Amino acid sequence: MALRLREIALQLDEKEELIPVKIAAILAFDVKKIASWKIVRKGIDARRKPDVLRVYTVDFCCVDEVELLETNNHVTTLSEVKNKTLLELHSLESKPKILVVGMGPAGLFSALTLAEAGAQVSLIERGRPVAERIQDVNDFWAGGKLNGESNIQFGEGGAGTFSDGKLTSRLTHPAIRYILQRLVDFGAPEEILWQAKPHIGSDRLRQVLVNFRKYLISLGVNIKFSSCFTGFEMFNQNISAGIINDSEWIECEQLILAVGHSARDTYRLLADNKVKLEQKPFAIGLRVEHPLELINQIQYGMKNHPQLPSADYRLAWNDAETQRGIYSFCMCPGGMVVNASSEAECLVVNGMSDYHRDASRSNSALVVSVNTEDFSATDVLAGIRFQQKWEHAAYLAGEASWRAPAQPLLEFLEGRGGNLDSSCQPHVVHADLDICLPSFVVSSLRQALPVFNRRMRGFVGPEATLIGVETRTSAPVRIVRDQHGESLSHKGLFPTGEGAGYAGGIMSAAIDGINAATTIIKTNCG
Repeated sequence: MALRLREIALQLDEKEELIPVKIAAILAFDVKKIASWKIVRKGIDARRKPDVLRVYTVDFCCVDEVELLETNNHVTTLSEVKNKTLLELHSLESKPKILVVGMGPAGLFSALTLAEAGAQVSLIERGRPVAERIQDVNDFWAGGKLNGESNIQFGEGGAGTFSDGKLTSRLTHPAIRYILQRLVDFGAPEEILWQAKPHIGSDRLRQVLVNFRKYLISLGVNIKFSSCFTGFEMFNQNISAGIINDSEWIECEQLILAVGHSARDTYRLLADNKVKLEQKPFAIGLRVEHPLELINQIQYGMKNHPQLPSADYRLAWNDAETQRGIYSFCMCPGGMVVNASSEAECLVVNGMSDYHRDASRSNSALVVSVNTEDFSATDVLAGIRFQQKWEHAAYLAGEASWRAPAQPLLEFLEGRGGNLDSSCQPHVVHADLDICLPSFVVSSLRQALPVFNRRMRGFVGPEATLIGVETRTSAPVRIVRDQHGESLSHKGLFPTGEGAGYAGGIMSAAIDGINAATTIIKTNCG
């Protein structure tokens, strides 16, 4: 048996070696009775800044554990450790042929689950392997031509490859610990297993993807890059093959479609083939950048400390009159803003951070909810055209040069003042951001910014810059499926992950991919 104690607080200058002493003091017993201990969670408590604390959850073994648990039954933060299976996996007697489309987290983890169960898996990706993809993106940022098939949205790892590598999720699911452990197995830093807000960082994530791919190949997975999903065939009312690049057929008994939220041509393909789709709300807005030390000062009461990570934040406000939500999204501490475009003459930005999060600026999306009635009541693909309209407006505002339109926050809010300073790759150009967004988004942001400043004093100031536009917060279309994850209209088709409209972020997409694979395994076992 082992015991778990939560909410163990250390001052910033106290060493972690003091944790056993803290445990003994809280539970009133001799520290020498602790045989072993390990950190299982580590977070930050900055509610009383600048007196910031590091807060730990620790598992430990000691003498007389049962007695210690009984004598401290009044300590609500103490409990017995319950050993849980990371994930219940099944094995297949038969070897069904499964086609997985997309190498983002949903596609990768569904392929992993199926391959380890014994299925014959083909995994295709329209973009290129991560090393070539990085070169394509760097060439674009350096002034080269946009590669519509290999960019920040498309390629090995999906859109998350050029992000912060956040591994947080609001879901409670037994697969979460399993996913984190597998990522560590493939080279992610071990601390993601206990961080309260784990992240890998874009730089570390790239090697994880290479190791992930090598392992899938060792399992016999047939991986094909530069292979765009362009159609499918049905036989006896069931998916029987996927069509690749309009020229190659891959036979399959089930097809997992994990294409991501930017595969707009795939949505059109599905609509043309009568796959059941529906409109879905999403959000659009801008990126906001501040100096890293400013956000640290606001959140911690100090510009930096060797024991503190770069500060993050989460802001949200609901407009009571319009019932719209305005909120921060995908906050990247110590990162950079990037041109994340994937279509000709459509400019979209995103944020990314490396593992150390030590760049000089921090950024976050500030977005406003968009309802289906804002773009159309009938056409299922109207949300895509709505996104494209404002991405094209941003492209033109950036002087049709792939430079992102940007404006000092004070100028956007008050009409004057502020500095234009941005990390954005490749560059920014000063512009009136009113012309890059719908009027209701602009007015909502102007209402929310003073509210955010009251919550984070200094958020609105001369050092803040706004960059446009952020439109790819989530899919504008949902591929409708039943409670088992199978398409309502096409048997054998399993829409999965962010592109299906059922997930948001690396963790929830990976969970969705595992769920789809598990359903297929049970179906073939049954």
